[in-house]
Amino acid sequence: MKTTRVPGSLVFDNFPEWRQDAMNQCNDPVVGKILAGWRYDISGIAPEMRGDYEAHFAECEHCRSRQHIHRAIDVGLIVLASVSAGVFLLAFGAIHHFAPRHSLILEIAALAGFALSALIWLIVAVATPAPATMVDVARVGARRVHDRLPAEIRQRLGEDLRVKLTGS
Repeated sequence: MKTTRVPGSLVFDNFPEWRQDAMNQCNDPVVGKILAGWRYDISGIAPEMRGDYEAHFAECEHCRSRQHIHRAIDVGLIVLASVSAGVFLLAFGAIHHFAPRHSLILEIAALAGFALSALIWLIVAVATPAPATMVDVARVGARRVHDRLPAEIRQRLGEDLRVKLTGS
């Protein structure tokens, strides 16, 4: 199959220069390369060092967007592994219910698929900051709901819950 090039297309005609320009959008390339090596995850470093990197994320749109992409991939992997595990459990239930001829082999295969999906879920959850990201998203959502509650209901909520949601 022959590929035709569009005359004047920046992507095809100047691909090396275009890619280099896209990579040079970081405000501080040294910090950007360090963050790229960490997959834009600063949750595991000491709080004293984290301030500089958080400041860089606040200033640099390029690194901030890369961080969002990486977290979306991490959460997507966890969701995909969860759905896969659910499908394998559903298959196990269907096999067990209908009891086809070689049901033992099929049930073992379904349970092995579930175990593999659970293992992948566990590896992604341990190796990435996705669970912490999901907790932060849930906390932000809870804070929004808390802020919309009428004052008398907010007063009935315990002080501990208010501190956890608002941070103050």
